[in-house]
Amino acid sequence: MLQVKLDTGFNIEVEFPISPFHKRLFAWLIDLFICWLYLQLMSSLTNIKAYDVSWLEILVVIPLLLYFPLLEIPLNGQTIGKMAMRIKVITDEGGQPTIGQYLIRWLFRMVDFPWWLLFAVLNDVIPAWTMPLIFIGLASVIFTPKSQRIGDLLAGTILIDLKNQTSWEDTVFTEVESTYKPRYPQVMQLSDRDINTLKSIIESVRRKNDYALAMKIGDRIKSKLKMESDQDSIEFLHTLLKDYNYYSTN
Repeated sequence: MLQVKLDTGFNIEVEFPISPFHKRLFAWLIDLFICWLYLQLMSSLTNIKAYDVSWLEILVVIPLLLYFPLLEIPLNGQTIGKMAMRIKVITDEGGQPTIGQYLIRWLFRMVDFPWWLLFAVLNDVIPAWTMPLIFIGLASVIFTPKSQRIGDLLAGTILIDLKNQTSWEDTVFTEVESTYKPRYPQVMQLSDRDINTLKSIIESVRRKNDYALAMKIGDRIKSKLKMESDQDSIEFLHTLLKDYNYYSTN
């Protein structure tokens, strides 16, 4: 499986498995099937009358048009298809994408997969020589080093494979007890981007049992925040995340 090394915000390289093309394809087909089911359901439930067809069509189509950002934003880079195929969108620096990055990916989906070109050619709206452009997104995924389509390149995102991994939320988010006493108030000096990067690093450490990486990142954070700790590196990183959850919700 193709691996990519990303230089995180802490100047530490973390290795991620890139999602293979067939998993991206199957995820897309599953999402397409979900959209088709939704359309069939709405068609059977909606009693369309002549004078309100346009408004009903708009209301029905809007969720289809917004399917990907509506799911990827709240589900942290996944749609139903991506969850089924165990793949996920992250930034090309190893963190969690912003809403803007998800929207860029979505906006350029029509450029990556211009199915409308087929209808335009068949109706003589545009010349037939433009047909190869239908495969522009596919070519981008195949020939770019990180298997990125045009939307990914512009948004600064990649798709990683989560096979044999638990989700980041399962490994880094824990309930903060009401009696919990945080140890490192300095953690709030880290940006949201730093925290998202830290989540991915902890997952990489857990997956590879890479204690050296945990020590490296722990030392970098201590240096950056000018702090000391008597905890071992892995425990220190988990405590930072727990403290961040504590301070963020209190």
